[in-house]
Amino acid sequence: MEQHKMERAILAGLAADCFRKEEQATEESLDELEALLETAGGECVGKVLQNRHAPDPHSFVGEGKAEEIRELAEANEATMVIFDNELSPSQIRALEDITGTTVLDRSALILDIFAQRAKTAEGRLQVELAQYKYLLPRLSGMGKSLSRLGGGIGTRGPGETKLETDRRHIRTRIARLEEELEQVRKVRSVQRQRRQKNAVPVVALVGYTNAGKSTILNRLTDAGIPANDRLFDTLDTTTRQLTVSDNLSVLLSDTVGFIAKLPHHLIQAFRATLEELEYADLLIHVIDASDPEREEHIAVVDRLIEQLAKPDTPVIRCYNKADLVERAEWIVGTNNVAISAKTGDNLDDLLKMIDRELCKALHRGVFLLPYSMAGMIDKLHSEAQVLRVEYKTEGIEIEAVVDEVLYGRLRQYEVT
Repeated sequence: MEQHKMERAILAGLAADCFRKEEQATEESLDELEALLETAGGECVGKVLQNRHAPDPHSFVGEGKAEEIRELAEANEATMVIFDNELSPSQIRALEDITGTTVLDRSALILDIFAQRAKTAEGRLQVELAQYKYLLPRLSGMGKSLSRLGGGIGTRGPGETKLETDRRHIRTRIARLEEELEQVRKVRSVQRQRRQKNAVPVVALVGYTNAGKSTILNRLTDAGIPANDRLFDTLDTTTRQLTVSDNLSVLLSDTVGFIAKLPHHLIQAFRATLEELEYADLLIHVIDASDPEREEHIAVVDRLIEQLAKPDTPVIRCYNKADLVERAEWIVGTNNVAISAKTGDNLDDLLKMIDRELCKALHRGVFLLPYSMAGMIDKLHSEAQVLRVEYKTEGIEIEAVVDEVLYGRLRQYEVT
């Protein structure tokens, strides 16, 4: 495969009085944009952050600032400019004309990383769908981004020959991708029903990108997932069996990391993966305890949990990388735990917390049922976790983990 020269980019952002807080570019969000660029295989050679009352309708930052960006790009031999904000197609075209470079916005960069990272057929379907939905309204304004040859950041995925065809072709492709993803959801639904029938609770790891979710999954289940210090390293959900305690086994799922300003259509395209959250019995919100932007990132994830998870799903706040910080008061709390997935410290505390949350209303017992109640065994298999069944002369001995309702019906048959 031909190796492309590393792209050199100027990063630019606008903080406007009329923007909502999550739309603003800040020094911190530009630092995160730089980390995204490095993840995509590029190099930041300069940053520009502008403050103004409102964006320029034509060139977003105004022609004077755009000219300044052009000079900075020339001086640093930059091949592209990446904006931390969302740009309209006409703004992209105007900025490319002024700066003489390719212009991308944050969404395009995130999509490019997703295109690199997606490994499974489902992941690739979701990325392609998100790319087409992003590109469709921008076809007339893509300018240099569409005409570039030789690949590089912002050109992975559908490919220019497909994008130059008419909108009807792209809409047809979007419809087909949505159908294929609906099939994926149906398969997942069947698998989920099977899991529910076997009464295996689902625990989903969620959190800001690069918080350490994959490392935790590897530590707890020997999943063998590559866990690297880079953004969006996991795009495809991995689910593994985890024995939490004598009373409890669960399915532990890793999910794609969240990020500030995640494009809405990307959340929509990744519904099939993030669907795990909707059906999870417990969420573990993994937080990078050493992250200077910790509180802002917690707020981003909390908002997305509110959108995607079913109401009242219990959440454990798991402060990872605790080996990198002094023990702090903000970690203390009923549903808070501080761990280090890297060293393995306090993982037992996390398991105890999972056990406590999921077993609040569960009872493990051995019950001796008369043969006249043989029909109860089917009910237990579908609604409880059956550990052992033995047919004895005096009756059917069954060991199971049951909820309050079933325990009330079976208590009189419990073997003490």
